[in-house]
Amino acid sequence: MIRTDVVKLTVIPASAFRQKLPAGGSGIVIMREGIAQPGLASISKTSGEPILSPNTKESVYPAEAFKEAIELTARMPYKKQSTVRSKKLTAPKETKEEADALKEEAKVADSEEYRCIISAYTDKYGKFSYELLNKDLIKFAHTSSVARKMFADMASAADIRKYVVRTKFRNITGNSELSDDEVNKIAALLDEMNPKGLFKDLNDDIRKKLKEAKGK
Repeated sequence: MIRTDVVKLTVIPASAFRQKLPAGGSGIVIMREGIAQPGLASISKTSGEPILSPNTKESVYPAEAFKEAIELTARMPYKKQSTVRSKKLTAPKETKEEADALKEEAKVADSEEYRCIISAYTDKYGKFSYELLNKDLIKFAHTSSVARKMFADMASAADIRKYVVRTKFRNITGNSELSDDEVNKIAALLDEMNPKGLFKDLNDDIRKKLKEAKGK
């Protein structure tokens, strides 16, 4: 399953896209004009920098090209694309567990609920916005009578976040029966696009309000 549309690079004459790695996380594939062998790199979860695969020659696929590809494909939702094939490239076989995991992610990415959430928090540039998502969740946490009572009762930050996210996702999708497991799967898919963490701002705000409530 490919994660984003194919983009054109300016650093070198090539196209690139993100893909889900069998072992987890995201990777970048670059296809240079006139060269059958693609360039491959994983994306560091800590720095966001490309980590070139051992078989990728930096003289052909420079790190700058991967950095440009990472920037151009950032924060876009998963979507299906036709598989890019090369006669000289043999993809490693997936284990059953990896194949099942990818199928499950594909199912989530194709769901109406996932599309609704992507649509709700897509900015004017057509990219999924973590800022819009967190601002909306924080606003709901401040205005919801249930959430305010949870703060007053010193509920755990995890329980408050679970309530806020589940309720907002149900409201956005129109699916009042959206389960915690389904919410978690959608969140996990979105979380892989953001090295800082999907709910970082929301988590920071919840901890701040709990600290304030404790001091009263």
